[in-house]
Amino acid sequence: MSLSKVIAIDGPSGSGKSTIAKQLAETLDLLYIDTGAMFRALAYCCDQRNIPLTAGPQMDEFLSNIKLEYGKSEDYLIGIDGENLSHKIREHNVSKLASIISQIPQVREFLLNFQRDLASRVVCVMEGRDIGTVVFPDAFCKFFVTASVEVRSNRRLNQLNEGGESNLSLEQIMTDVKKRDESDMNREVAPLKMAEDASLVDTSEMELLDVLNSLKDSVLAKAKGTGISL
Repeated sequence: MSLSKVIAIDGPSGSGKSTIAKQLAETLDLLYIDTGAMFRALAYCCDQRNIPLTAGPQMDEFLSNIKLEYGKSEDYLIGIDGENLSHKIREHNVSKLASIISQIPQVREFLLNFQRDLASRVVCVMEGRDIGTVVFPDAFCKFFVTASVEVRSNRRLNQLNEGGESNLSLEQIMTDVKKRDESDMNREVAPLKMAEDASLVDTSEMELLDVLNSLKDSVLAKAKGTGISL
């Protein structure tokens, strides 16, 4: 079977998968694709334009007419219709909106096609929640990155504080993380789950450098074993 030239990194919110995927891509000089940013951008834009986060004609029209841009420059990760949304989508309230919009089948289909087109050009590191199970089930290398709820909540709180949001407590964040997990794992369309052929990576008590070295060694070994040139 022909394998896709994709390193798939899935996992729940706050697991560290975004940081790991980005740095792994930089280390291996590969394209980094943050699929979560895409859902966040669509959700943020819908919210700003008063478009209901439900399936229907309005969502169809929205998806048919927008220009979604990814990786335009180092400071322009994601944008819609020329507006750089890279920083705006990291606000805490956008997480809830992204969780809602990710359950809409037409949104997932729109982004699935967009993601597959991006990944068709080069070897890439793609992170999300269903990359190894739905978007690229034939990815040559798969990881499922996770951590305890407490650790993930603390990481999220620190991230928000660094971004200037200091009005949320750890308890609030933990409640939201648990709700997001439940929503992601139980949704009807592409639920969050570990692919059968993915390697489990629990980052709860691991240093970032140790995680990166472990994943890098695994990627290089699998690339060599499958004949994929990095």
